[in-house]
Amino acid sequence: MDRPRIAGTLIFAGVAQFMLLLIVAEAIYPGYSVSHNYISDLGNYMLAPSTPHALIFNSSIIVLGATLVAGGRLLWSRDVTGRLLSLFVALSGVGAAGVGAFTETSPYHLHQAFSLIVFLFASLASYPASTYDRARSPAWGVLGTLGLIALGLFVAGIYAGLGWGGMERMIVYPNLVWALGFSASLMTSRRA
Repeated sequence: MDRPRIAGTLIFAGVAQFMLLLIVAEAIYPGYSVSHNYISDLGNYMLAPSTPHALIFNSSIIVLGATLVAGGRLLWSRDVTGRLLSLFVALSGVGAAGVGAFTETSPYHLHQAFSLIVFLFASLASYPASTYDRARSPAWGVLGTLGLIALGLFVAGIYAGLGWGGMERMIVYPNLVWALGFSASLMTSRRA
């Protein structure tokens, strides 16, 4: 069994379905603004109760989380890079699933905590991914760094003219792009 190839397939499928269903949820949400709405507004049933955007978004991000946890587990190896990559990808998955399970209306700031987990560990996972023996590329680390910079700006309330929704996307999109590229390289790499 080629565990990295299966991990790549799982991660690719999870990220791709999330990206596509994110677009669908945005399109059917009445008056949604990528600049002035948080991504997680798509998972809030109370903001636009007449459309199924919340069901689509929450289901999709929970699936993303499950595929990341499973993919992360499959990437576990004895070397430090493999262990860090596995841990960070799996933690990203826990964060993603938590975002879908605990929407903006959840008590005790659970939603914000899970959002921070997925934002942070998705960016951090890019570093061991950039040196992973099957899918080396400095691009993954560069994209993860963009996500971390955007996270810092977002937390500081600096939106650089993009609005809070636009800056939040500057955290998420680079991480989705590197994850797609990394997972595609895992799927197509020759067995080590």
